Amino acid sequence: MEDIEVPQFFLCPISLQIMKDPVTAITGITYDRDSIEHWLLRNKNTTCPVTKQPLPLDSDLTPNHTLRRLIQSWCTQNASLGIDRIPTPKPPLTTTHVEKLLKGIKDSKIQLKSLMQLELLAAENERNKKCLLENGVPKAMIMFIYDCYRKGEILEGIEEALSFLQFVKVPNDDAKNLLSENNEMLDCLTWILDLPSEIKNSVAVKSHAVLVLKKFINNCDSVVLERLKPEFFKSVVNSLKNGVITQQGLCAALHVLLCCCPLGRNRLMMVEAGAVNELIEIELMSIPEKRITELTFGILFHLCSCANGRFQLLSHEGSIAVLTERIFKVSIAVDDRAVFILSLISKFSATKTVLEEMLKVGTISKLFVLLQADHAKYLKDKVMEIFKAHSEVWKNSPCFPQNSFYASLHR
Repeated sequence: MEDIEVPQFFLCPISLQIMKDPVTAITGITYDRDSIEHWLLRNKNTTCPVTKQPLPLDSDLTPNHTLRRLIQSWCTQNASLGIDRIPTPKPPLTTTHVEKLLKGIKDSKIQLKSLMQLELLAAENERNKKCLLENGVPKAMIMFIYDCYRKGEILEGIEEALSFLQFVKVPNDDAKNLLSENNEMLDCLTWILDLPSEIKNSVAVKSHAVLVLKKFINNCDSVVLERLKPEFFKSVVNSLKNGVITQQGLCAALHVLLCCCPLGRNRLMMVEAGAVNELIEIELMSIPEKRITELTFGILFHLCSCANGRFQLLSHEGSIAVLTERIFKVSIAVDDRAVFILSLISKFSATKTVLEEMLKVGTISKLFVLLQADHAKYLKDKVMEIFKAHSEVWKNSPCFPQNSFYASLHR
């Protein structure tokens, strides 16, 4: 196909591929529908890619049937050269069809079929997503999931409903209203996290659920965060265990916990749920993605502000080593959190065993290098506080910097 000369006006100016569904924008330029809808609806651009003229998000896109037929004819003529024929595009999704499918969700005979069709429509293109959103389908999906929770039944279609919500997100206003109208909305999602692993597609179902939970937590007010129960944190912390959810789901679960950290009672409930141990295990299992480590260290910092959190951290044999190993290897944000956690340990939990462990795993050497690196002054000041507090214990160790440095700490 590389040797075939494709007429230039058959190509979409955005994708540079042969157009399957050519549409003309109000600026007079023709694009492939998927490409221009992605440009407008997903990327939120408001200018024409070619002319740079204003192109509102709700602009009319007029199907160019003449050009489409011309492209189809050309493809047919060149079929022997490996060119596939462009199929005739499906008619646009209508409100009437969406309303029919929404009614089907309430009919047990066609419930699963309706949910599957809505999921497929959401995955198809940006135009469908816009239509489904405008007709309130995300809220209907949430209410279907809530109905499953209320009945205590794992109904067929719950995976499709959760999957749909990854394509068409619940609008922020709907999320806020659902939370204010129903105290059990978060319980509904953690109920899914607690379902047995034997359920069909358990990892996908629970991963989708925690992503929806993240959406709700992002849009809830302090009153909702203040009334969270221990069971909520047990469910989210248990989802952190290896193999329960996907990496994307893990990132969402960590985000949920971090959002709940500002309140002291929430930190205590996380610690009681075993969060500290699970967070360290995440780092020990493998080298996680940068964002996961940043979230993990952010949560650990908050949890180490309480005595029980520090106790749990130091009860794990690999904790100091993990904190030390990640310095300089992930990001400045991780360096920051690691130093602040070590500072809390140094200030409030520095037993002889802990201080010896810091020498043994190379913490002191890393901190000394940080003093010489291009890091913020406030971070270096924290390191100096650690050294000043415990230099008497470390001064005779070959790992500790030279005598001149020790002397400078006590001027």
